[in-house]
Amino acid sequence: MCRSIKTLRPPVLPTEATEEDIHAAALQFVRKVSGFRAPAAHNREVFDRAVQEVAEATRRLLDGLEVRGAAARAEQH
Repeated sequence: MCRSIKTLRPPVLPTEATEEDIHAAALQFVRKVSGFRAPAAHNREVFDRAVQEVAEATRRLLDGLEVRGAAARAEQH
């Protein structure tokens, strides 16, 4: 869907995703879904809220994922 959204979980991303990484992915997702790169003033609040909610859901997802073998790979580095 959004080719510019990168995978944010190990081992694809060698370190934990930063809040900046998560916000950028959320922004790209909301831009794609809404069809707006930058919303008009009357849509700004709902647009920004959607970005925040998607970022929060993404953080919960990443925090809850269990990646098999990730601990073993982390010990090797």
